[in-house]
Amino acid sequence: MKTYTVMLPAAGSGRRMGAGFNKLFLEMAGKPILIHTLDVFEQDPCCTGMILSVKEEEKRQIEEMLDRFGITKVVALVEGGAERQQSVAACIHAHRSGEIVLVHDAARPFIKREVIHELVDVAHVHGAAIAGVQVKDTMKYASVGIVESTADRSKLWAIQTPQAFRYDLLKEASEKAEAEGFLGTDESMIVERLGHPVRVVESTYDNVKMTTKEDLLFGEVLLKQRRQEDFS
Repeated sequence: MKTYTVMLPAAGSGRRMGAGFNKLFLEMAGKPILIHTLDVFEQDPCCTGMILSVKEEEKRQIEEMLDRFGITKVVALVEGGAERQQSVAACIHAHRSGEIVLVHDAARPFIKREVIHELVDVAHVHGAAIAGVQVKDTMKYASVGIVESTADRSKLWAIQTPQAFRYDLLKEASEKAEAEGFLGTDESMIVERLGHPVRVVESTYDNVKMTTKEDLLFGEVLLKQRRQEDFS
């Protein structure tokens, strides 16, 4: 099996969650969201290390959290930037070894291991691979509130994380974006600007990002369901 390092931007806020603090510290089933996510990679033998971008003022709290919950694979805590892309760039600079790197939302604790491994395999062969699911709803173009056309949803994917890349490719894309002042919405976007093809790996619909209070409720249901599956 091929190994990888995972980079996790963890310097966000709880604005949309209404928490008033970093939403990753909110708990589900007695553990912070952040720990649920990190534990996925902690338990994966193919993961050789985790790099987290964090707020400087939260660094000690996160270190204590890692120790409390037995997370041992974090190899670096770097200071995050004002934007996600800057936080990922800080992780890229801190990376020391390993050909394949993943970037994953720290607020997505329900990614499945088989999806991770397929992403790593595809990135190893093709250079870049991203997780996604095909959209279920009818999608329409309506720039000013009036329908212009209906999109072919068979060609539309809702993109998630992880996103997997050869390290040198992601580093080149990050440095080019920084030099040109370009701000992308995800890592795939800056790699696409190099003209490099990005493959889509089918993920699962329960790989949701914990963003709102409703997501937390859904997360509790998923945790309960997975515990039942483990004991069945």
